[in-house]
Amino acid sequence: MEKITHFDYIIIGAGAAGLMLASALVKDDFFSNTSILLLDRDAKSSNDRTWCFWEKGEGSFESIVSKTWNHIYFGSENFSKDYSIAPYQYKMVRGADFYKVYFDALKGKSNITFQQEEVAEIVDIGSKITVTTHRSTYSASKVFSSSFDYKMATHQKKYPVLQQHFLGWTVKTEKPVFNPDQATYMDFSIPQKGNTRFMYILPFSKNEALVEYTLFSKNRLPKEAYEDAIIYYLENHLKCGTYNITETEQGSIPMTSYDFSEHHTENIRYIGTAGGWAKPSTGYTFMSTAKKIPVLVDFIKTGKPLNTLSFKNRFWFYDLLFLDVLAKHNDQGHKIFESLFKKSDPQLIFRFLDEKSSFREDIDFILSCPKKMFIEAFFNRVFKRKRPS
Repeated sequence: MEKITHFDYIIIGAGAAGLMLASALVKDDFFSNTSILLLDRDAKSSNDRTWCFWEKGEGSFESIVSKTWNHIYFGSENFSKDYSIAPYQYKMVRGADFYKVYFDALKGKSNITFQQEEVAEIVDIGSKITVTTHRSTYSASKVFSSSFDYKMATHQKKYPVLQQHFLGWTVKTEKPVFNPDQATYMDFSIPQKGNTRFMYILPFSKNEALVEYTLFSKNRLPKEAYEDAIIYYLENHLKCGTYNITETEQGSIPMTSYDFSEHHTENIRYIGTAGGWAKPSTGYTFMSTAKKIPVLVDFIKTGKPLNTLSFKNRFWFYDLLFLDVLAKHNDQGHKIFESLFKKSDPQLIFRFLDEKSSFREDIDFILSCPKKMFIEAFFNRVFKRKRPS
């Protein structure tokens, strides 16, 4: 008979959300007598991703920030500008550095166990949760899962589901073509081809940068399409001459205001991207997760059903309108961002996206967007109660 090992808490996925939650639990004396199991199919020892965010001053991730930028560039066919973003800095954390620091901190904790196993099934039987992997069966009182599948959101039609999908190359160039203190936040001066498409560049030196081809759209492209776009940009926009590719990364982040809460139960809570923690209008997830973890930990202490915690606020509705517009007018996305950067400084944009702007600032931000599309989206959403087709 298969052995079942019981834990108080099981965390599925050792990415940003899973490791942040595990770390917060073991650091809190409230959970010192609890048992925690962390499961992931990977060893999390490679640099499989990078996370970027903006922040004022030094933050809690400062020891693993590998690069900062004090300026950003926005570009399109009709408008381009370099911006100083003080008092903010744009920061990057490499996945490998994040995993090492967090796993090293967990190694000395007796109440947490890490198992490299792939989860096959989670079953809530009321009194406990069973988690089956390819090797074992475990049970727990509470389960937190960051395992995401697009089917979690695409089974419904009420809310649009787009993807922020991208492919990036870290390149070393023969000629110095990059500004190490300026990140290219968005460059729309490339063929849009009926979608919202831009280049995103994180320079590490004058001769080295991560160059990503990014889309906000419904469907992904063949791998060659991303690669061809990067090659064209390097050769014709940057005119960088000879270059070598040292690293590659590819990914997709959901952009949706769909309420993931229907997947939660009293004892199962989805976290990170699987919990809808990616900012719907941008796909930024790292700092959104860092802000939600302390709230979740405090909520766990109350003993209330896990499916009663809500993070929804007025910014959820703003994101919904934006995605309604982007879903219907995907070929006009570049005009939306061009209008924003023309009429708003990046500091206001960052405050708004951080959900720290005042209501008056919200109005200023919204008025800097193309009005006709957003008014239409507002009336469709509020009065017609249906998603624009």
